[in-house]
Amino acid sequence: MSDRTVIALGGADRVAFLQGLVTNDVERVAGGIIYTALLTPQGKFIADFFVLGEDDRLLIDVATSHAPTLAQRLMMYRLRAAVEIDETDIIVSRGTGDAPNHAFGDPRHPDLGWRAYGDQDISDDTDWDKLRVNLMVPETGIELTPDTYVLEAGFEALNGVDFKKGCFVGQEIVARMKHKTELKKGLAQVSIAGSAAPGDAITTDGKPAGTLHTVAGDKGLAYLRYDRATGAMQAGNATLTRTR
Repeated sequence: MSDRTVIALGGADRVAFLQGLVTNDVERVAGGIIYTALLTPQGKFIADFFVLGEDDRLLIDVATSHAPTLAQRLMMYRLRAAVEIDETDIIVSRGTGDAPNHAFGDPRHPDLGWRAYGDQDISDDTDWDKLRVNLMVPETGIELTPDTYVLEAGFEALNGVDFKKGCFVGQEIVARMKHKTELKKGLAQVSIAGSAAPGDAITTDGKPAGTLHTVAGDKGLAYLRYDRATGAMQAGNATLTRTR
């Protein structure tokens, strides 16, 4: 997939280094794959990515659009740690059919199929937007933006946060949202009757209720204020109803 970049993290301190930064437990990744994110100290989204454990390095599978920012942040945090950060030529493939022998199951949800890493693209023709909408899976740069709090984007349900692993950047904010508050807004699935497009403002009785993001047929993913999403909503020339 041309929209993914793989960064290699080498050096003796690579696991401990990344463990102190990201939302998931890097120590579980040996020989496997996890989904995680790097946040700002204020708990907001910088980048989401997959981490694979190999014998002498970690591989970070990130959206190409966010790879330079992620690499820059990792370099900033590196300080004196024994860590090397290098971009690779590894190609990421995805599919939902029969998995190749060297593939990993997507750790976010079983129905998201497999991810493979090699020197050629063997991806299939899965309609990823339709699948993401059905499963309520946010996408980098669409539902996941610099204004996003990851719990509002469903990261816990996607196995992207470990609340037992200890500290990470932004951890205090994430823990507070988990344990001390009730989420009043966030990612939701909506049905769409009529014509609406990504980016359309969503209203209820003329009051702002959120924004429509990915659209797939008569369904979509939206960021909503839950207290204003209890009945019919409007976006573009369509009527929207929250379904999940």
